[in-house]
Amino acid sequence: MRAIPITVTALVAALSLTACGDSGDDGGDSGTKATASTAATAACAIGQVGLEAGPASEAPAAGDTGIVPFTITNSGEQCTLEGFPGIGLSAGEASATVPGDEGAQPEKLTLAKGDTAAFTLTYVRGEAAGARSLDAKTVRISLPGADATKDFPWSYGPVAGKTDASDPDASVSPFQRAGD
Repeated sequence: MRAIPITVTALVAALSLTACGDSGDDGGDSGTKATASTAATAACAIGQVGLEAGPASEAPAAGDTGIVPFTITNSGEQCTLEGFPGIGLSAGEASATVPGDEGAQPEKLTLAKGDTAAFTLTYVRGEAAGARSLDAKTVRISLPGADATKDFPWSYGPVAGKTDASDPDASVSPFQRAGD
């Protein structure tokens, strides 16, 4: 029965040392660690990443589904992507926001310099000049936690609306590691 008290004593000692290390009172080093950790988890910004569209699998006719992949390459300090990209489609005065894929479970991705991630915009092609279609000319992309946006020309035809042109029959996937 001697082994149990020694094991319990060792466990208590280990937990005590761990608690001391996490208290933040380690001679000032915790402030440095918190700053490094904060910098490592900053949201990726449009200005620090390369963002490319395509090649797309364009929907050939009204009612068909098209897919436009986007690739993000981090060219700056380590940063994170969490959730869904912001996607807006515009046709002059008319515009629509593309929702995130309802069935998807986003994960937090940390990108080191040179790492890549991807997301996909899936849409249903609408009828040309249709009342429920948005004749999109531009797709505007934003990243979570950042204000800047980047525009790309939309050349994949009108986007069908579920109920009207402001409610696109489209969705965007969460961020994924490129190649997954």
